Amino acid sequence: MMYSEVTNKLIRFLEDHIEDDWTLEDYAQQIGYSRFHLTRIFKQETDMTISDYIRKRRLATAAMYLLYSDETIIQIAFQLQFQSQEAFTRSFKELYQMPPGKYRKLMRTLQGLEEQEMGEQTNVKGWMPSDSHPDLYGMKTDDQIFHRGRKSGVLYSKGEAGEGQFGTMMQSFSAEQFKGKRMKLSCFLKTENAAKCGAWCRVDNHSGDMIQFDNMDNRSIHGTTNWNFYSIVLDVPPESASIHFGVLLIGKGMVWADGFKFEEVDLTVPVTNRLGQEKLPFEPINLSFDEE
Repeated sequence: MMYSEVTNKLIRFLEDHIEDDWTLEDYAQQIGYSRFHLTRIFKQETDMTISDYIRKRRLATAAMYLLYSDETIIQIAFQLQFQSQEAFTRSFKELYQMPPGKYRKLMRTLQGLEEQEMGEQTNVKGWMPSDSHPDLYGMKTDDQIFHRGRKSGVLYSKGEAGEGQFGTMMQSFSAEQFKGKRMKLSCFLKTENAAKCGAWCRVDNHSGDMIQFDNMDNRSIHGTTNWNFYSIVLDVPPESASIHFGVLLIGKGMVWADGFKFEEVDLTVPVTNRLGQEKLPFEPINLSFDEE
């Protein structure tokens, strides 16, 4: 699904001003739409409110500051526009299941152990690499850059990857729960110097034939971008057997991924399936080759 320019522009503004004391009216004025219109469109397309997005992104930013800065908890709370340390602690505990002070102590201890015992984590639970040139691409988790929670997944080029070379981090699972339904895959992606990348999803039947597919080729991401919201909508026919999905990077660069989500949507949501989308003309043309 290609999201409206309104939603894409709003998310860019939210990311650029996540620590600023901006109101919804401020965002509306900058983008040139009414607050009501922004709220309705954002909720409709992302399935979350603007306020909820801001709160979760501020808490994720706070988690990063707790781990990688020496700022006090109250300094972090005020920097991220919480009215008091108590309000910040309450919200942080609700999302991370522990108060910020305990989170800082525990996560710094765990990070130290991981650095001593594991070094760079290249095995990401549940995810597998798949690429044209294994020596040119890598994947790992990143606990310094993430959209929410405390980590993101990263796919990156390790060498001079050229045209036609690609890497992907992916998963596969049974199509059983979505058979006969329309399914939406959504996620947040962030890029750095990416030649071309995007999310992808494929539905296969029992013979292994691909029957639904989208790799965002008609709306791919290029260059350096901040976190933004992307989705793919596919039908899952009754004969479906498996669903495969992930992040694709063509050529060089880095792409961070976070917050993958699968959900059923109704038939009013348009599909993004790339198979068989070429529109045929109603009738043949230029049969005598005289037309220019």
